[in-house]
Amino acid sequence: MGSSAGAVEIAEVVRQVLLRLQDVERGVPGSQAPPGVYASMEEAIDRATAAQKKVARLTLAEREKCIAAVRAALRAHAGELAEMAVKETGMGRIGDKIVKNNLVADKTPGTEDLTTEAWSGDAGLTLVEMSPFGVIGAITPSTNPTETVFCNAIGMFAAGNSVVFSPHPGAKAASLRAVELINEAIVSAGGPEDAVTSVAEPSIEATQVLFKHPAVRLLVATGGPGIVHAVLSSGKKAIGAGAGNPPVVVDDTADIEKAGHDIVAGGTFDNNLPCIAEKEIVAVESIADYLLFNLLKNGAVQLKDRRDIDRLAEAVLTKEGRPSRKYIGRDAAVLLKAIGKEVPPETRGIVVEVEKEHPFVQEELMMPILPLVRVKDIDEAIAFAVAVEHGNRHTAIMHSKNVDHMTRLAREIQTTIFVKNGPSYAGIGVGGEGFTTFTIAGPTGEGLTSARTFTRKRRCVLVDAFSIR
Repeated sequence: MGSSAGAVEIAEVVRQVLLRLQDVERGVPGSQAPPGVYASMEEAIDRATAAQKKVARLTLAEREKCIAAVRAALRAHAGELAEMAVKETGMGRIGDKIVKNNLVADKTPGTEDLTTEAWSGDAGLTLVEMSPFGVIGAITPSTNPTETVFCNAIGMFAAGNSVVFSPHPGAKAASLRAVELINEAIVSAGGPEDAVTSVAEPSIEATQVLFKHPAVRLLVATGGPGIVHAVLSSGKKAIGAGAGNPPVVVDDTADIEKAGHDIVAGGTFDNNLPCIAEKEIVAVESIADYLLFNLLKNGAVQLKDRRDIDRLAEAVLTKEGRPSRKYIGRDAAVLLKAIGKEVPPETRGIVVEVEKEHPFVQEELMMPILPLVRVKDIDEAIAFAVAVEHGNRHTAIMHSKNVDHMTRLAREIQTTIFVKNGPSYAGIGVGGEGFTTFTIAGPTGEGLTSARTFTRKRRCVLVDAFSIR
């Protein structure tokens, strides 16, 4: 679907989905919602509540069969969903979103993540099992819409829950298409209808209903600091995956050629939308020039003239110095065109050398702009990286062959993810070991979420029996 004809087709799909949802929301006679999508949040919650009782009765093997069908559906529709998301939101790169969709299908943990603890002795046998919360309310972003919906749904369903999604209104067509596909897959594998639900017209008001409804036992928010604060203030058990401002530190022992390649690869992946992506480069002075050479060698361009840097800042930032929604997730060529500069469309990113206090450094831009700050030595590099991460405890990256340097940064910055000698996305399983997730709960401490995150522990005690040692 990369052709112009394919783009027209996807645009029509988005338009038809939106029209269909509007009809459902208005209660137009004869309008039919996608599976799992309802006109009101109350109905979506009621349906998910009934479905959860059925989900809880499924065996682990039956749940896993449903999850396998969901994974297959995501693989089959990875391209369609990627194109829908880019078309609807205007953010990101289709090819990178396809990678993320397939990553979720392949590396999101299922029921194998649920483990049992056991103690046995003269007094009997005690088990601790991971059991479902019940109905989970999940708030998802516009930056990674279909990836987050599928990733959350797999983990939450694996744990025995049902889930009600409140997607970002700016990505509702793509998000609700994901809900539709998940429901169809679960039912096709013998699971219940409405294990995953949502509302036809996402809104702040609908989200407030989700927050307050007594049937919702757990809230999970993936997004900016505002929505995380809201769920943590809801009075319910809440998991918050918030913002980050990941620094990448490059010291004088690093493989500079590899560092240049990896920083461009990670920092421009999906136009810097992932919260784990390199947001600012902290380079020791002695290697900064060679690092800059290698950044440009790997598809980035540099703005050298301070007047051009100032014009770019004026274009892509608000008067308050915050990222302009108009340019979040846009291609580097689009950003440069805003200041009258033409570059090839395949240009991956824009390198700018600026001072520590510059908003390109201090703000999480979510744009393929790579600000570079020179520092005197490793001590200054570590101190500044800790400061500019702003205590989010999200992600940090370092290129170094000095174990002591890596250990110092790891201890001082205390991020949930710390990637050494690779692109940032290795931290979620792309070219790195381990499972993937698109809900990274730094603020509430759960870290990289998976099926076990969405469970509550229950202790079962049998006295004076089954001690067979």
